[in-house]
Amino acid sequence: MTPTSEPVGAPANPARRGFLELFVASSVVTALASILYPITRFVMPPKVAESQTASVVAAQVTDLAPNKGKIFKFGSKPGILVRTPAGEYRAFSAICTHLQCTVQYRDDQQAIWCACHNGRYDLSGRNVAGPPPRPLETYDVAIRGTDIVVSKRA
Repeated sequence: MTPTSEPVGAPANPARRGFLELFVASSVVTALASILYPITRFVMPPKVAESQTASVVAAQVTDLAPNKGKIFKFGSKPGILVRTPAGEYRAFSAICTHLQCTVQYRDDQQAIWCACHNGRYDLSGRNVAGPPPRPLETYDVAIRGTDIVVSKRA
């Protein structure tokens, strides 16, 4: 054994070994973070502020003939405006209460229909067929001049 050689079993270079251990550990932590971060963001989505829209102009009086419907934007969500065969205006949320699909008015059935799973609502918004568990949210309708104004119920 020469005077400059190290004893058997001793680390070759302690500084180099420490650097490699730190590098491997930081690589593992970075890999775990890159996997766990998207999963965490998916499981806990960000809070979305509720729309503060109180009322909107959904259509003009001349836009809807009797027994017709129209989808309109109510804040960030769709709404549906229906003119009944008797000529009365009714408005509802256009989001199905089953799986949040957008509903539409079927004039041949005189009902609001969800195409996703064949759910049906009557012209009062009550669920009458299919899997929807509860009625549609009902909105108030007022006619101001030539505008049809839809607002949330208090």
